[in-house]
Amino acid sequence: MKKKLIQHTSEHFEKILQKTPEYIFLSPGRINIIGEHIDYNDGFVMPAAINKYICFAISKNDTSECTLIAKDLNEAYKFDLNDDLKPIDKMWANYILGVLYQLKERGFAMNGFNIVFSSTIPMGAGLSSSAALECGIAYAMNTLFDLGLTKEEIALIGQKAEHTFAGVNCGIMDQFASVFGKKNSVIKLDCNTLDYEYYKADFKKYSLLLLDSNVKHTHLTSGYNVRRQEVEQGLAIIKQHFSEVKTFRDCSEKMVLELREKLGDTVFKRCHFVVKEIQRVLDATTALTQADFKKLGKLMSETHEGLSKEYEVSCDEIDFLVDAVQHEKSVLGSRMMGGGFGGCSINLVEKGSENELIERISQQYRNAFGIELKPYKIKISKGTTLYKN
Repeated sequence: MKKKLIQHTSEHFEKILQKTPEYIFLSPGRINIIGEHIDYNDGFVMPAAINKYICFAISKNDTSECTLIAKDLNEAYKFDLNDDLKPIDKMWANYILGVLYQLKERGFAMNGFNIVFSSTIPMGAGLSSSAALECGIAYAMNTLFDLGLTKEEIALIGQKAEHTFAGVNCGIMDQFASVFGKKNSVIKLDCNTLDYEYYKADFKKYSLLLLDSNVKHTHLTSGYNVRRQEVEQGLAIIKQHFSEVKTFRDCSEKMVLELREKLGDTVFKRCHFVVKEIQRVLDATTALTQADFKKLGKLMSETHEGLSKEYEVSCDEIDFLVDAVQHEKSVLGSRMMGGGFGGCSINLVEKGSENELIERISQQYRNAFGIELKPYKIKISKGTTLYKN
């Protein structure tokens, strides 16, 4: 798949621009094993880069003109790097423009370039194709123009681009995973300090399987921003009653339960989920260290229950996919992954059982919703890189 993607992207570059690209970059999508919706709630998350990529074929030119070609969309956008960069009506281009804007703001000098990109990261499946695009561009600019950025700076520039040019107030997890990914390792990331540790993710006789619901409900962005307001409101109330609380990390389940009435039903549920999920990530690192995959699977399923009933960011289709595997002997755990309201479920399953499981669940899902399920067997891979032939 990877070789094919690189070949197709390079060939398209040569066909359109009549020359061979100087550089090829690969920027991966990501999964999150556990720690959902707490990257912006001062928690820990456990993401990993996966073997689905955006491939960038790039060459510098001697002008200030830039040409962006989105091969999969059959669209292009041209602009002058010296002009004021502003969001436009092509969302895919905004992720790139947002990164270039951040680099210009920081005073970095760049020249024009031509770029063709193509992807094997499914769009709208919650695998962070946007972060892969942002970080791939920042990484490429860093290499092309010798900007001297650290990996951490690349991730932060990607995040800022998404805030300003795409209007999504995302946490840092997606960009961090895309840049810092390491083969066969998950990252335990502290979203406050950006301290991180790698944990070996050798799942032995188990593998990760994503089941893409093929739905993306439109209230993702609005629902996401509302959740952020609700938890901020909740934290403010908790702080009033417990002076030692600075962030949700200082907060115990007992505190939240004590303030149930003051928080009100909805805000209580949101805060209760956050506090429990922060603890689940810590428990998951122990489970991984001890290679206790049954425990890890159980934690994943508990996360889904919280996301569905307390944080209320799931949807009927994803709940169906998670419920459908709960009694399968070959499945240790399953949960919704990503922002919610559609996208994928992530499943920890016995190796060798995947095809039969996919067939069975696909049939059930088709009968229930009339929608085709898309399965993705994935491996944990390294982060954004310059591809060397």
